[in-house]
Amino acid sequence: MVIERPLSANERIKSASNLLRGTIAEGLTHAETGALADDDTQLTKFHGFYQQDDRDLRAERGKQRMEKAFSFMVRMRVPAGIVTPKQWLGIEKLARERANGTIRLTTRETVQFHGILKGNLQPLMQGLHADLLDTIAACGDVNRNVIATVAPWEPLLYAQISDLARDISVHLLPRTRAWHEIWLNEEKVAGGAIEDEPILGRTYLPRKFKIAIALPPHNDVDVFAHDLSLIAIVENGAIVGYNVVVGGGMGMTHGEPETYPRAGDVIGFCKPEHAIEVAEKIVTVQRDHGDRSNRKHARLKYTIDEMGLEQFISFVNERLVMKLEPARAYRFVSTGDRFGWVDGAGGAAHFGLFVENGRIKGRMMEGLHAIAELGVGRFVMTANQNLVLADIPAGSRQDVEALLAAHGLDQPVGGLRRSAMACVALPTCGLALAESERYLPDLVTRLEDQLERFGLRDDEITIRMTGCPNGCARPYVSEIGLVGRTPGVYNLYLGGAHEGSRLNKLHRRDVDGDEIVAALTPLFESWAKERTDGERFGDYVIRAGIVQETTAGLNFHDNLSAEVGN
Repeated sequence: MVIERPLSANERIKSASNLLRGTIAEGLTHAETGALADDDTQLTKFHGFYQQDDRDLRAERGKQRMEKAFSFMVRMRVPAGIVTPKQWLGIEKLARERANGTIRLTTRETVQFHGILKGNLQPLMQGLHADLLDTIAACGDVNRNVIATVAPWEPLLYAQISDLARDISVHLLPRTRAWHEIWLNEEKVAGGAIEDEPILGRTYLPRKFKIAIALPPHNDVDVFAHDLSLIAIVENGAIVGYNVVVGGGMGMTHGEPETYPRAGDVIGFCKPEHAIEVAEKIVTVQRDHGDRSNRKHARLKYTIDEMGLEQFISFVNERLVMKLEPARAYRFVSTGDRFGWVDGAGGAAHFGLFVENGRIKGRMMEGLHAIAELGVGRFVMTANQNLVLADIPAGSRQDVEALLAAHGLDQPVGGLRRSAMACVALPTCGLALAESERYLPDLVTRLEDQLERFGLRDDEITIRMTGCPNGCARPYVSEIGLVGRTPGVYNLYLGGAHEGSRLNKLHRRDVDGDEIVAALTPLFESWAKERTDGERFGDYVIRAGIVQETTAGLNFHDNLSAEVGN
């Protein structure tokens, strides 16, 4: 007998929302508070933003019996992370006038605006719309921003995967006009057709859904860390199709071993003309079979583990016109970005710019403003929180070089720092247990001092830090992962593959900065002395027996069992 479990509170909110409208429009008119109604704060995620407050100010404002310092984080939808110079200037203008004056590049190849007051929400949305941009479905229980490998130096292949990212994003968008009505004052057509959501359903998906497209040998998008990924298969210089990867996901909860990160499984191959249909049918299987009772168990990875991979593949194939074919061979070599100048076709060139933790402000913002005013090329955000100035014509390269130099944006960066990522965490993320963006640069400096001692400063090691176990910076597939437990205290994970194909494993629990440096220093030293030719740090710690190899989510789950009750 099947036991019906009660739906989660979010399912009730979605069902009663009138297709994501709720009372958001009314809440915007209440100037007496900087916040929105509780239910509406769940719906606004579908519109691309979260309500937050400055946690650095909570205690003092509480003492003074003041309302929390509410503000909003708005996230854009930018498939494949590509914007024009004109759009970049518009983004910067909105960041200065409507947000906190900074631009935050995210691991989903998009921009986050922080510190937006309620009265600035609608002007910001309208400003984006004027530049042909939006925030629809950037958050919420829908398909999020679709990311793709950044490779403008391979123009034909890159055009195909970036076009596919846009096409999938548009195909899976919510059909409701709620965003346009609330933020653009669009009039609802009287007597018009009843709105429906043929793909997502009227209560949308059980949880968020993430899609990535990779172009081997580059795995900058971490294909095994998403609900669905497509690996482009190139033969004779052309994309002949895509391997399909399902069931990746980073989030977990401390002390709850039934939640765990999971590496995706390759389940087959499809032709390019079938890729959108494959994405749709996988989404609909998750829509129909995902857990709508327990949100901690609602991602696709749990759906697959619950029903079994073979059953999931069968469900997908039943819905496809053309069934999945056997997967084809591919090879990845790294997850990192290319920095500095890269020559391209037709005399064009591309510059990979390191952006520490994705935060653009000060001289960097000024330099990028000047480059954007040249009106050449494209600005491409990467899944590693960096930026590529793509398609710079030969006649403009000297001007771009001069502006980069004038603003100090052409300086070399060590291997560990250029392979580092952090989530925002404190002070604005409500889930953060520890620092991340504000702390990782200092920790990297301390670790660089040790790497310098052993001649390893230029060796790339992926290191990622998150302020909580939800894994927004994808720490569980890095060679060194740091996950916040409490203020100043982290769990240390080791042994992920440099090319992103393997989960890491818990090595030390509850360590502070001094203990992290103390734990890693002897490992750096032994790696320098004992590594084989070209051996990466993540591979070395496995070969040396420091951690055991992990290849599947269930193995990772077993490894976390010691955390129960903590």
